[in-house]
Amino acid sequence: MSDPSQEPDVEPGSLRFLRVLVTVLTVVMIGGVVVVVGLLVTRLSNDTPTLPDEIVLPDGAKVQAVTIGNGWYAIVTEDQRILIYDKTTGALKQTVTLD
Repeated sequence: MSDPSQEPDVEPGSLRFLRVLVTVLTVVMIGGVVVVVGLLVTRLSNDTPTLPDEIVLPDGAKVQAVTIGNGWYAIVTEDQRILIYDKTTGALKQTVTLD
């Protein structure tokens, strides 16, 4: 008579399928994370916009936001003004007062 403890363990087909499925999903998730990190690194390492070293603001103006356009940049101040500067010279081109 054979000893049941000596018989090889037979893995059911559904368990084998589940093991393969989990392995494949793990590989796909790792690949997805690598792709996302790669895209973030390539997209965020592009050249950043340049501003002049020094920006001369009117007296009492405090910067709230900066927007950069093609050939100009705008500074929104806390006193509800938009100051538009030339990108190459850094000279103030226009002032817009918000109501």
